[in-house]
Formats: sequence, C-alpha cells, structure tokens
Amino acid sequence: MVKYTWILAAGAFLSLSGCLENDLQRGLVGAAGGAVAADALGYDPVTGALIGGAAGAVCDEITRICR
Repeated sequence: MVKYTWILAAGAFLSLSGCLENDLQRGLVGAAGGAVAADALGYDPVTGALIGGAAGAVCDEITRICR
C-alpha cells in the first residue's frame, strides 16, 4: 500500500508541474512532494523536502517535462 501511495503522489505532483509558471512555484511543489514521498517511505520529510524542492526548481533546465 505504501508503494501505491507514493506512486499516486508522484504522479499528481508531476502532472501539476506543467501548470506552474516559474522556478519558485515548481520548487514549492517539489518540496511538498518530496516531503510527502519521504514520509510515506519512512524517511525524514525535511530531507525529502530539500531534495524535492531542488529538483522542482531545476526541473525545467534538466527535462522538458516542466516546460
């Protein structure tokens, strides 16, 4: 059940990334997604938020998913 929740949350946050206009918004959604995913997997939510926020902020520079 934990894997299903994590996959569902990741899909929801990735689908939102196309609706966001700038790096700050993508970073905030990434931080929230990272915290939720880390907590669902039993890891530290703060670390998950830091990693997710960084990934969200640079998402449009690395991939075409966030453009």
